[in-house]
Amino acid sequence: MSILTSPRGKVEVVHCRRTESQDIYCIKNLIRKFTQKLFGSLNIIYLLEKANLAITLCNDKEEIMAHATFLDYPNWNVAKQDDWVSVFLELDSEIPCTPLNTLFMHIFVAVDEYSVGCCKEIIRNVFKAVPELHFIFLIVPSYMSLGSTLITVFDQVGNIPNLTYDEDFAVYICHRHSHYPQLHIRKARVEDHDDLMPIFMYHNTILKETYGEYFLAELIEAQDEENHAVVCEGKIMEEAAIEELSSIVQSGNTSEIEDLENLGQESTEDDTSYCVSNVSSAASVSLPEETSKFRPIYMGASAAFCIQLFCIDEKHEARSLDFMNFVFSLFPDKNFCIISLPHLTPEFVLIQNFVKIVPFNNCTLEQDLYVFHRAGLLKTINIRLANLSDTPGVENLVSTLMLKKSILEDLKQYNEARRDPDGTPLQAFVADVAEQIVGVAVIRNEMDIEYIRSHYNIEDFIYFSHHQREEHGHLYHFALNPIFRHYTKFFLKEILRLSYKSCLYYPIYPQFRESKFQISYAHSLTSALHYLVPVRPRRQIVYPLEKLGINAPSKAVSKDLLSYALNHTNRKLTLEPKITVNAKIVVVGASNVGISFLETLVFCSHLKFSNITLISTHGLPGKKLLGTGQRKFLASDHCFNDKDHALMSLCSWVNVVVGRMTAIDRAAKHVVVSRERIVLYDHLILCTGQQYQVPCPTGADISQHLTNKEIPNSSKQRYTGKVPCNHFTLNDEEDCFKAVAWLRSNSIIIGGWDQQERAEDRDLQQVSEKKSGNVIVYGDTIDTYTTVEALLNLGMRGSYIHLVRPPPTSTITCINNYKVERAVECALQAAGVTVYREALLAQWNEGQNPDPIHSASFTTPTKPFKLPCSAFFSFSEKNVDYETFKAINDACLVYDGRLVIDTNFHTNDIAIRAAGSLTKFSNRYYSNEWTHSNFNSKEIGFQLAAAMLSLFDPTLEPMTEPPADLDRLIPMYKGAKIQGGILPGSYHYLHIAKPAIPTPLEVQMAQPDFGSEIVTGNVKNGTYFRIHINKYKMVEAITCLSKEAFPTSNYIRLFGQHEQVLNNLCARYEDHLITDLYSYFKEPWCMALFHDRFIDLRKELRQILTSKKEEELPSIEQLAHQIEDEEINLKEKPRKYLKRVFQETIYKSLVEKSILDYLHYNYYHLPMYAWPGII
Repeated sequence: MSILTSPRGKVEVVHCRRTESQDIYCIKNLIRKFTQKLFGSLNIIYLLEKANLAITLCNDKEEIMAHATFLDYPNWNVAKQDDWVSVFLELDSEIPCTPLNTLFMHIFVAVDEYSVGCCKEIIRNVFKAVPELHFIFLIVPSYMSLGSTLITVFDQVGNIPNLTYDEDFAVYICHRHSHYPQLHIRKARVEDHDDLMPIFMYHNTILKETYGEYFLAELIEAQDEENHAVVCEGKIMEEAAIEELSSIVQSGNTSEIEDLENLGQESTEDDTSYCVSNVSSAASVSLPEETSKFRPIYMGASAAFCIQLFCIDEKHEARSLDFMNFVFSLFPDKNFCIISLPHLTPEFVLIQNFVKIVPFNNCTLEQDLYVFHRAGLLKTINIRLANLSDTPGVENLVSTLMLKKSILEDLKQYNEARRDPDGTPLQAFVADVAEQIVGVAVIRNEMDIEYIRSHYNIEDFIYFSHHQREEHGHLYHFALNPIFRHYTKFFLKEILRLSYKSCLYYPIYPQFRESKFQISYAHSLTSALHYLVPVRPRRQIVYPLEKLGINAPSKAVSKDLLSYALNHTNRKLTLEPKITVNAKIVVVGASNVGISFLETLVFCSHLKFSNITLISTHGLPGKKLLGTGQRKFLASDHCFNDKDHALMSLCSWVNVVVGRMTAIDRAAKHVVVSRERIVLYDHLILCTGQQYQVPCPTGADISQHLTNKEIPNSSKQRYTGKVPCNHFTLNDEEDCFKAVAWLRSNSIIIGGWDQQERAEDRDLQQVSEKKSGNVIVYGDTIDTYTTVEALLNLGMRGSYIHLVRPPPTSTITCINNYKVERAVECALQAAGVTVYREALLAQWNEGQNPDPIHSASFTTPTKPFKLPCSAFFSFSEKNVDYETFKAINDACLVYDGRLVIDTNFHTNDIAIRAAGSLTKFSNRYYSNEWTHSNFNSKEIGFQLAAAMLSLFDPTLEPMTEPPADLDRLIPMYKGAKIQGGILPGSYHYLHIAKPAIPTPLEVQMAQPDFGSEIVTGNVKNGTYFRIHINKYKMVEAITCLSKEAFPTSNYIRLFGQHEQVLNNLCARYEDHLITDLYSYFKEPWCMALFHDRFIDLRKELRQILTSKKEEELPSIEQLAHQIEDEEINLKEKPRKYLKRVFQETIYKSLVEKSILDYLHYNYYHLPMYAWPGII
C-alpha cells in the first residue's frame, strides 16, 4: 500500500497488482489522444496477451488509477524483436543493456490528477517485481514530448531510426538506482545492533527469548575468519550471520546432492562443469535404478559455507540476492552456499534463487536443504540460437542424461536443415556463460494446435484468437545446469522472444507397465517442468459421426491421439511468480476421493506443491493393465478412467509410496508404511475407502443339514487365517490383472478367442470343457454381475460359473430396478450360469486346510450344498481394511464403525483429515444415515481440497465461520451418483441419480411428489432408457440398459437439466414424438448440451435475466417474484405475461446474442449449428 497526493491535496491509498482481463474496459477509458500519439494506436487485448509484465494500480475501492505494459523488445518497429541489443549498444555503449536486465514500456495511462505519483509507483513496483531488471526503455516519436508525467522518470539517451519508414524515434531510459536501488553491503559492527534488533523482533522473538537481549551484538562481536556478519550500509535493513559448516557438508548422508556432484574441493576443478543428471516426471528420464542408491563420498576440504541467520525488511526483500556477491567475497575458497530451513518456512526471495536438494527416500530430517553456487551470481548468461560449434559443449552438458542421443540428433538436424524431415520448422537454443554451454533447448512449431484448443482448457491462460498459428511452439528438449536453475524462466522467455513465439507446450505421455520408457514419446525436460503450468483437459462430446455427416467436427478436432498431460507457458507467465508450498501433504489411499483431491491441488496453476505424497497399495491407478478390449471386472462410478489418469499425469507432481499404512504416530507426525518405512507429514489425508474383505466361513458342518437360522450370526467376524491362493477379492485393476493372470496360468480360462468363433468350433469347445474349472462368485453387489460377464467374455462356459448370493441385508437390491434385474437374470440363465440365493459360506475344503480351495460348502434357509471350486471370487461385504482400522484405532482417532469427521473433514486431530466411504459424520449432527458414500466421490475430493486450499493460497478470501445454528448441519453435495458396467448378456448398464438415502424404486414412485418418468424401449431387446423427471421438471435420474455401447459421458450431462432445455422432452413424449431416447439424444440439436462450456452459457443467460437492463423495468427475475407475491394484477396467465415482456424488451436480443456468441466461439466443437450469416 502506498499513499498518493494530488496537486490539489487529495489523497488516495493505492496498491499494485497484475493486470487482469476485466481491467481492459477501464484501461481503454484512460487512453487520451496524447497517449495514442505517444505509443501509437494499440489493441489493448492483443498487447496484454503479448506482454511480459502488465501492472495495474488500484485505489482502496478497487478503481483503476493507472496501467502500464512492459515487453522484452522495443515498440514502434525500431529494431527486430530478436536483435535489438546491438542497436541499443550502438546508441550508447555505456549502458550495458541485455535481455536479462531490460524491459520496454509499451503503454502507460493514468488518472490525470494522480498521474505523476502513479507513474513513479508503477516503476518502483516493476523494479521490485523483477530483481534482475536495471533499465526500462521508452521509445516515442522524436517530435513528441513526453509530457509532464513520464518526463519525471525517463531521461533521453538519443534517437533511433524506424526500420520500415523514414522517421526518427527518441529513446528514453529509466534506471533502477533512481527508484529501487541495489543494496550496498558491508561487514556488520557492534554499533549496528540497535538498528538491527527492531527488524529481527518484527519477524521473530524466539532468539531474544532463548539467547538474551544482546545475542545479536555477541554474534557480531564473535566474527573471525570463519564467522562473518554483514549488513546493508547506511539505512540498516538486513543482517546475515555466516559461518563455515564443514562437518555437515562432509557427512553426506542426509540429502541427495547428485545434481551438484559434491561439495568437496576435489570435485571443483571447473566451477561451471556441473550438468543436469536427475529427472522427476513420468515422461522425463531418470537415472537407472542401479545408480539411485549412489552415496557421494566427500574428500578434501569443505567447499561450502552456511547462512545461519537471515533477516530483511519487507520493503527491500526483493534485493536479497545483493548480499551474495559480498558474502562469497568473504569466502574466496568456497564455491557453495547452503541454507537449511524448516520445511514449513515460506519460500522467501533469497531462497528462490537457491536449488532445493531432493532428500533421499530414508531421510527423516525436518529441514530442507538449499544450495547456491558462486557461478550463479554471473549475469552474463546469454541465450541464442545454436550453431555447429556448440555441439561439443552440448555433448558435455547432456552427457549424464539418458536421452542425450535424442537431444544431439535434434541438434544435428537443426544445424543441417533447420527443420524436421517432415518439414516442421525446428529451432535449437543454447545458454552460454563465460563461453561455456550451460543449457540447451529444442522447439518445433506446434502442428496440433486445433487439437490442443479443443481438448485442453488452454483458454484459461490465453485469448486464443490473438495468437497466430506460427506463434505456438512445442518444447521438445530442455536441459539447464542446476547452478543456473534460477534463470529457467529467463531461458523460456528468451526462447519465446528469439523464436517469435508467444506460447510453448510440453506434453507428458503416460508410462505404462509394459515398458519402462515410452521411447518414441519420451522428452528430456527436467527442472523446467515446475516453471510451466499444467492445463486441465476438457471433457469431450461423443459425436454420432455417421449421423452428423458433413456437419461433424473436423478431423483435427475429432481425431483420437494418444492421451497426454499438457503443460504450458506463455509470454504473460514468464514473469509471473508461483507460490511454493513446502508443507508435507500425505494422502493415504488412491481412491477416487484421493485422486480428485490431488487433481485439484495439482491444477492450481499459481501454486507449486513441492511435497505431496501418495501412499497406496498399488501406486497410482490408470495403468491399463487389462487392455482396452478387456471387459472390466468391476463396475465403475465414472469419476475417472484410464484416459483421465493419462491426461492428469499425477506422477509428475506427486511422490508415490507403494505400500500399506500400518501405523500413525500423531506425536511425531509420521505414517508407518508396511511396518518399516516412515513418511513424515504436516497434513495427513485419509482416503482409503472400503474394500471387499475375505469372508469368514461360519464353520457349519453341512453333513448335519443345518439351515441359516440354526447358525449364529458371524457377519462381524474377521477372517484371520491364510488367504487361499485361489481366493480373489477384487478392489482395483491390479487385483483384476492378477486374478486373470492366475486363471490363465492355471488353465481355468482360455484367453484370446472370440466367443462366437469358439461356439462355432467344436474342437475348441471340447478343449475349453477339459481345461475349465468351476468358478464361484460369492456376493450380492453389482460387481458380482460385472465379474460374471467378464469371465464369460474371457472364454469360460456359463455352466462352470456359480453365482452364490448371501442373504440380503437390505430390501434394496444393488440395481434397484426390477426390469433390469429380470433381464440380467434371464441372461444368466441363458448363459448357463447357476444362481444360488440366500446362501451362507459354511466351509472351505470341508474344514480342512483351505489353501488352495477345492470345494466350498454353503447353508441356505432350506438345505445346504457343496460346490467344487477352482477359483473363488468374493464380493460379500465391503469394510474398512483391518490394517487401516488398526492404524487409526491405535492412533486414538475416534472410530465408530467408521472414522468420525466433522463437516470440514477434520478428525479429532487437527492435522488429520479424512473423506470418502472410510468416514461418517459425528453423532452430534444427528444424520447417521448420511455419509460420504451417498455422494459423488469426485465432488467429495474437490470439496476436501477446497477446504484445505485456504491454508495455502493467499489469494483466497479467509473462510468465515458459519452461524452457530448452521454449524450442526452436514453439507449436501449436488453431484450425481453414478454406477455402470457391462452386465451378463453383454448389457451396457448406466444409472445416474441424485445423492439420496437408498430407497426401493417402488417406494420412490409411490410418493406424491415423485414427478414423472419417461421410458422408451425394453430390457429384453437391450433398448431400455428411463428418465425420471421430478416435480420441478428437472432430470433427477437416468437408467440405461443397452446391447450396444452408448456415450456415457454425454448422458451424464443430462442430469440436472430442465426438460424444456432437452427440447421440451415431456411435451414431445406425451405427443408420442419420441420412441427411442437413444436416437433422440444423437440428434444434432442436442450436441450443445453435452459441451463442457454449456454450463457457462446457462450461468450467463441466468445473469442476463436476473440483472436489471432497463431503468424503467425490473429484471425478469424480479417480475417473477412480484407475480408470485401477487404484487402485479395480471389479465393474462403469468407465463404468457413473462414471455411477452421478454420478447418486447432488450432481454430477448441479449439472450439471442449470448447464444449466438457461444455457438460462434465454440464452432470447432459445434459445427452442426447454423447462425445468421452462414445460411
